[in-house]
Amino acid sequence: MPEYTDWGSLTAACLQCRACGLCETRRNVVVGVGPKTAEILFIGEGPGENEDKQGEPFVGRGGQLLDLALHAVGLDRRRNVYIGNAVKCRPPQNRDPLPEETEACAHWLQNQIELLNPKIIVCLGRVSACRMIKPDFKVTREHGQFFEIGGRLMMGTLHPAAVLRDPNKKGDWFADFVALRAKIREVCTHTELIDPAEFA
Repeated sequence: MPEYTDWGSLTAACLQCRACGLCETRRNVVVGVGPKTAEILFIGEGPGENEDKQGEPFVGRGGQLLDLALHAVGLDRRRNVYIGNAVKCRPPQNRDPLPEETEACAHWLQNQIELLNPKIIVCLGRVSACRMIKPDFKVTREHGQFFEIGGRLMMGTLHPAAVLRDPNKKGDWFADFVALRAKIREVCTHTELIDPAEFA
């Protein structure tokens, strides 16, 4: 049974969290965004500066790139996917979350997963993939592969920031989204993929 049995109480409690030192420097707790009925969950690493300011995950340049990739395969953060992070508060200077910070935040993410009950989880970047899939996950070698864990399908892929740093990775990254679309068609019974022309 999840600690919080509805999204309202979960969100209210999460916004008050002081379980680790990140609470001292945050502007906003970034709980997540998307419909609470989504069958697909994306998990990033942690909020950056723009996310900390706006209180929503992936709203900077990386978020714009993520939205383009989502739209290309019929997905949208407002309509059919939920997006969250391994930690809900911004690590200073956008560094990777420390293991103890990820651990302190883990119960929020786990509670979100239990309430959402997604069929597919996509981990964006090494931190979330190592947390969710396996501790030694290698994004460069294992991206785009599906793992069945606890009755759910999980895939790790590159973080949008990594693709921005090295545009040569864009082809591999997009191929992962195409593989995701195929898997959604295979296992997700309630997800309506959107015609990409709608986003043009």
